[in-house]
Amino acid sequence: MKFVTFAANRPGRPVLRAGVLGDGVVVDIDHAIAARGGEPLAGSSADGGSQLLTLIRAGDRAMEIARAATEHAVAAGDEHQGDDVIIHPAGEVQLVSPLPRPNSLRDYLVVEEHLRNCVTAGLIDSIADEWYHIPAHYKGNVDEIYGPDDTVPWPAYTDKLDYELEICAVIGTPGRRISAEDAGRHILGYTLYNDWSARDLQAREMSIGTGPGICKDFGSSIGPCIVTPDEFDRDTAHLEARIDGEVWSSGVLGAMHFSFEEIIEWTSQEETLRPGDLLGSGTVGRGCGAEMDRWITEGCVVELEAEGIGVLRNRVGRKGAGPTRVIDVEALR
Repeated sequence: MKFVTFAANRPGRPVLRAGVLGDGVVVDIDHAIAARGGEPLAGSSADGGSQLLTLIRAGDRAMEIARAATEHAVAAGDEHQGDDVIIHPAGEVQLVSPLPRPNSLRDYLVVEEHLRNCVTAGLIDSIADEWYHIPAHYKGNVDEIYGPDDTVPWPAYTDKLDYELEICAVIGTPGRRISAEDAGRHILGYTLYNDWSARDLQAREMSIGTGPGICKDFGSSIGPCIVTPDEFDRDTAHLEARIDGEVWSSGVLGAMHFSFEEIIEWTSQEETLRPGDLLGSGTVGRGCGAEMDRWITEGCVVELEAEGIGVLRNRVGRKGAGPTRVIDVEALR
């Protein structure tokens, strides 16, 4: 399944709904459940919550109900239930970030090819010995999340903005002290992740021995959907980054020094992982401009694509102009 959050038009303003992306359609989960006589599971976005996050937190049984109801709606061709639209043509709704405000965001650094390229490019002196022993990470800013077709801000404090091609694992089932052998059942699915980075400021922040900080906190993009593990092969799926239509990065996630399962085991030792937590892979090899000394420009369109997930497309804003979202998620809370 491919879970999405989409903007559905309502009198006066759009509302955000949880859906399932199918072949050319988006199925409204709660409306599909109601059409079969069930009680809504995702709830309303009017109270400031995310419908999809509410559904994920409801657990495995809720997800199975959602799967059965949406598959039934498509098979039966149930487009409406009274005034409620169950099935939308995909081209008539706007997808936003599947989790407009994730529960948390941790980004790891587990692809050795990326690090080796950074050494070659002179971005770092060497790979620290401890990297081979600890899946270290930084924590991102869940209040600055962008989705498909949003304009991502170019911060006024940087002259070198960069994209980063990554995959996120999305936690669906909470847990603490989770073994790697058991970790797979805690993963709801995967999504694309663009870890935007202000490279010149990043070098300054991290020279102090801490960070990254505001060199990354200004924005992260995720989407366009969260795809369940049965429909996505994270090890062999083709990944690509295009800048104004030109391929800059191409390949697969490849060998992770620590798997997502090992990342979960390490991180959950003395803290609970919760539904809606995002765990980033770190940049894939040659998955950012800095590795190649190629730099994006104001106004360019950055597209990340993953086989089985889709395309996460963003335009880069003018320096210092601030964000422009297709749908003002904040105004809907």
